[in-house]
Amino acid sequence: MNIFDDLQWRGLIQDSTDLDALRDHLVSNQVKFYVGFDPTAASLHVGHLTQVLTARRLQQAGLTPVLLVGGATGQIGDPRESGERTLNSPEVVAEWVDRIRHQVRPFVEFTGDNAATLVNNLDWTGEISAVEFLRDIGKHFSINRMLAREVVKARLETGLSFTEFSYQLLQGNDYYELHRRHGVTLQFGGSDQWGNITAGVDYVRRRGAGSVHAFVTPLVTKADGTKFGKTEGSGAWLDADMTSPYAFYQFWINADDRDVGKYLRYFSFKSHDEIAELEKATVEKPSARLAQRALAAELTAMVHGESEAAQAIAASSALFGRGELTDLAETTLESALTEAGMVTVTEPTGLATLFKESGLVRSLSEARRAVNEGGAYVNNVRVSDADAALSDDQFLYGRFAVLRRGKKTIAGVRRA
Repeated sequence: MNIFDDLQWRGLIQDSTDLDALRDHLVSNQVKFYVGFDPTAASLHVGHLTQVLTARRLQQAGLTPVLLVGGATGQIGDPRESGERTLNSPEVVAEWVDRIRHQVRPFVEFTGDNAATLVNNLDWTGEISAVEFLRDIGKHFSINRMLAREVVKARLETGLSFTEFSYQLLQGNDYYELHRRHGVTLQFGGSDQWGNITAGVDYVRRRGAGSVHAFVTPLVTKADGTKFGKTEGSGAWLDADMTSPYAFYQFWINADDRDVGKYLRYFSFKSHDEIAELEKATVEKPSARLAQRALAAELTAMVHGESEAAQAIAASSALFGRGELTDLAETTLESALTEAGMVTVTEPTGLATLFKESGLVRSLSEARRAVNEGGAYVNNVRVSDADAALSDDQFLYGRFAVLRRGKKTIAGVRRA
């Protein structure tokens, strides 16, 4: 199956400038493409994985990637329906540019016949004077067309600055400059960028640079219809300091059965047959969560490395009594218990109190009942005395203990 058919099968082409022309262009393999990332935070998040991994697929199919990190556009901000963005200082944006450049590097290859290139649009945008911007770029953009963009129409009711309104001109000029400097003939991005991307295609044509192509991928949503990007607060960062590998793994483990087949097609590099089998397993054995486990393991290894993925998988089992807690690295144990919820103690405290303060039970009497009924555990060992304090040897690494109620509810204790 060629790359165009693969993207279609995965549902990764939502709209395109000309589907038949795009098909012919992609299968020719003589294509340089670009995708851009604005540094609006110190890290990319899972919402960006669609673009990062689509770039990886295209390169593996023989196309040449140009990955753009927006040192210029990141200082402006694309309009969003929720309101005007807070502008970050040039120094902060520059720092985030460097972080994101390092973050995307492992996903593509920088050697070989179709080696990737990293660029920063500040390199050409920063040289343009205000007069040049208005005469040479602004002249080619129609206000009527810019006003037709849905997010712009929505913001006209509440107010939209010229700064954000002009974002489209900067992104459109990026396509022209990359076409002129690097021979780029294809841009892709998320569907929320469709207006900006087609404006860039039109701008390249108006500047007499010839015909170029574009497509957009669907915005990734959850079963309830919401995105899982950072703005909605329900996503996960790719930076391990912002979202631990264990929490990243759990993000995918917790994917809704209704979503996981779509996520496999968007993000996994498994074969079509393997994905079809996992989709079938989700229908026939949903409780096994085979698709979620396969996706979580693959993506955690891809983003954080095989070793961190193995630790996340081990922690996911050991915390619930299906493995040895002592096999977990201290950092993995800490991040897992932080994710679960952890109470800090400064002096010996009875188990009933720890269970209550950690949120595993609502009251001391409920805690004692759980102990008496045999449903309370410390480090996966059933406990029988609700008033006993934890002993020194129950603190893993001298600092942490795992509390569990029943089979599925855990919390942590940290010794100060």
